Amino acid sequence: MTYAIIGFGKLGQALAKAFARKGIEVSVATTRDPESFASAAAAIGPTILPKKLVEAVKADIVFLAVRFESHPDVAKALSTWKGKTIIDVTNAYGVSPEELGGQPSSQVVAQAFTGARLVKGFNHLIAAVLDQDPNVHGGRRVVFLASDDDGAAVEIGALAENLGFSPVKLGGLSDGGLLVQARGNSWGQLIFKDLVKFEG
Repeated sequence: MTYAIIGFGKLGQALAKAFARKGIEVSVATTRDPESFASAAAAIGPTILPKKLVEAVKADIVFLAVRFESHPDVAKALSTWKGKTIIDVTNAYGVSPEELGGQPSSQVVAQAFTGARLVKGFNHLIAAVLDQDPNVHGGRRVVFLASDDDGAAVEIGALAENLGFSPVKLGGLSDGGLLVQARGNSWGQLIFKDLVKFEG
């Protein structure tokens, strides 16, 4: 499996740190030239690889950590996303439900990435929390995952565990997924809830 993070703001860097902690290679890209963020990537660790967007999107699993408004620009990087899994880390706070055609924001993102399997996840924590080691007092920090594709949810659940998190599946994008999506100027009920799961 190959991994990429598109977007290298606070959230993208927090995700990169999760990969670096486990020594897993991940490509990082923005719409800018890789040289412009190469030093920030190097500061996180040697497994964080700055790439051009066209290179990074070749990965099997792509974290979409850009502003919600920017997702159509990323989607244009490939004519088809078939065979890929997109993890939607965006938050459409402040975007009116009318603009989204009354759909959950993740369904709008899914439509832009033709052919991809989409999982909503890793978006409910603020970057400063996601940035921290997910091993908390012997428990694991929870990440919520929602998808209309059960296979994709299982795949990303396994990745979350490899990164040290405890995945909790919420079901489909338009039912459980709404708990971790903004609607207009209100946040879903589970957004910003920092939970830790203990085994046993």
